[in-house]
Amino acid sequence: MSIERELSKRSESKCELCGTEENLKVYTVLPTQKGGIDEAVLACTTCINQIENPDKVDLNHWRCLNDSMWNENVAVQVVAWRMLSRMRAAGWPQELLDMMYLDEDTLTWAQATGEGEDDENKLVHRDSNGVILEHGDSVVLIKDLKVKGSSMVAKQGTAVRNIRLDHENAEYIEGKVDGQQIVIITQYVKKI
Repeated sequence: MSIERELSKRSESKCELCGTEENLKVYTVLPTQKGGIDEAVLACTTCINQIENPDKVDLNHWRCLNDSMWNENVAVQVVAWRMLSRMRAAGWPQELLDMMYLDEDTLTWAQATGEGEDDENKLVHRDSNGVILEHGDSVVLIKDLKVKGSSMVAKQGTAVRNIRLDHENAEYIEGKVDGQQIVIITQYVKKI
């Protein structure tokens, strides 16, 4: 059975965050360990767009977290905690966070993306020009790079799409070059 069908069954074909029944997609909660249904939620495009674009968050839309934060599925709890942490300055999200309980492993997963940290402690990935990089961005290499442990050389001008951020080091990102997943130092890339 596909992940989407399993999630539809688990959620009764509703967004696991806001409860809508339209425009549902699988949203993988990063960082993943094994992948699969335990690390994904079924969410509507409205929720996904606001999760991925912090500047487009509509506080009133997320009042639904009052219910979904109690969901028995850990991935839903993680997304709820992250969104409440992001919006906590508004007041009511902080009240919900104060009520919410996550076990140690779940809280570690929820904090892995830096949500909930003060801005001064949060890892910020920047390209060679100082532009902030986000998960899923596309970058271009500004220098030929030898790939360690391989005879491959990633050529200057190569586009790397759908990058992933290293959550422990602000100078590292991951991406595919010529079909091979590699770690790239941010000072050698420019955001497209």
